[in-house]
This record gives sequence, structure tokens and C-alpha cells, in this order.
Amino acid sequence: MAAGSTYSTIATTTLGSDIASYTFSSIGGTYTDLILIGQFGQSTGGNAIAVQFNSDTGTNYSFTALVGSGTAASSTRVSNSNYLYPAYNIAPSSAIAGVLKMNIQNYSNTTTNKSVLIRYDNNDATYPGTSTTVGLWRSTSAITSIKIEAFGGTGLKTNSTFTLYGITCA
Repeated sequence: MAAGSTYSTIATTTLGSDIASYTFSSIGGTYTDLILIGQFGQSTGGNAIAVQFNSDTGTNYSFTALVGSGTAASSTRVSNSNYLYPAYNIAPSSAIAGVLKMNIQNYSNTTTNKSVLIRYDNNDATYPGTSTTVGLWRSTSAITSIKIEAFGGTGLKTNSTFTLYGITCA
């Protein structure tokens, strides 16, 4: 699906300065699914990109990630986490190194937990790699906000770009 012809842009931002985190807030329940696209700048000292829904800091997130660096492959499974990690152990250390695509299914449904499919690619020389992650937020609440941060680092860098799209099922 090409963005723009099948996706409806909900919000987009390009960071004008370094910040600790960025939050999409007041997400309405108009759509069936959400797509978050992120292009990350440098994440000084960080080792992962982290996401939380609805300011939930409880241990309600689980994920399984497959990670490849070009020279090695690994997998990890984390239960009862305070975050989802779309970029697990491959956060960028140089300008505009990482690209994220996060599919959030049934985000506005209030009877099921939320499942997330994530693809992250990073062409950074220090931490090159790709990861594919399946995640779960154990909550039946509709997602109304998404917080993105560089976990373990000093924040998100200038010129990082984030766009949130909505998809309506026919």
C-alpha cells in the first residue's frame, strides 16, 4: 500500500531540536489500524528505541524480536516490560540512521489487547542492523497516545521525523 493513497495522515513532525521523547496525543478512534513511520537521527548513548501507549508505564508490554547485524543474528523475548522496543539493541549513533515502520492493529477496539508488528532498519556504521518484532500491549483501552523515546540515551535528535497514519478497513 502506498502512503497517501490508502493511508490518512493523522499527524507528522520533524524535530527542530534534540528532545527526550515525542508523543502523538489525542489520537481519535476514527480508524481501524495505525501505521507509525519514523526516521531517527542520532540517539546519543541509547541502545533501543522505546514506545509506550497511553502513558502506561506498567509492565504490560511483551515482545519477541529477531535481530540481524549483517555478521550475526539473534532473537530475544521479553515479557512484562514497561515499553515496547521497536529497535532493540540497534539504536542509531549517526545522523538519520534508523527507519521504523510500526503497524498497530485494532488500536481503537476496547475488547481486545493490542498487537503490533514492527520493522526497523539501521544503516549506522557503529550499530548496523535490522529487526522484526511482534509486540503486545496487554490492555483493552483504545490507544489515544503514543510516546517514542531513545531508551537508555539522551534523547531523540534534531531532524528525526515521525508520521502517524490511520487506516480504515473497507
